[in-house]
Amino acid sequence: MKELLRSNDPVKLSWLQALLSDAGIESVILDQHMSILEGSLPLLQRRLAVIEEDYLQARRVLLDAGEELPSA
Repeated sequence: MKELLRSNDPVKLSWLQALLSDAGIESVILDQHMSILEGSLPLLQRRLAVIEEDYLQARRVLLDAGEELPSA
């Protein structure tokens, strides 16, 4: 798995996951349930990740949608 980005915004992550899914790219949100442990404080960000083979295509999909991503 390779991380695309981190965010505390579950709506944004869901939207980005839908974009990737529409492009035929399977993704996973890591640390999704950590907010239960942290008491719903935004200390731990959730991570959007894809398999390495899909990483470059996934970056392109998100960049084309106007998402700012950390440099690869």
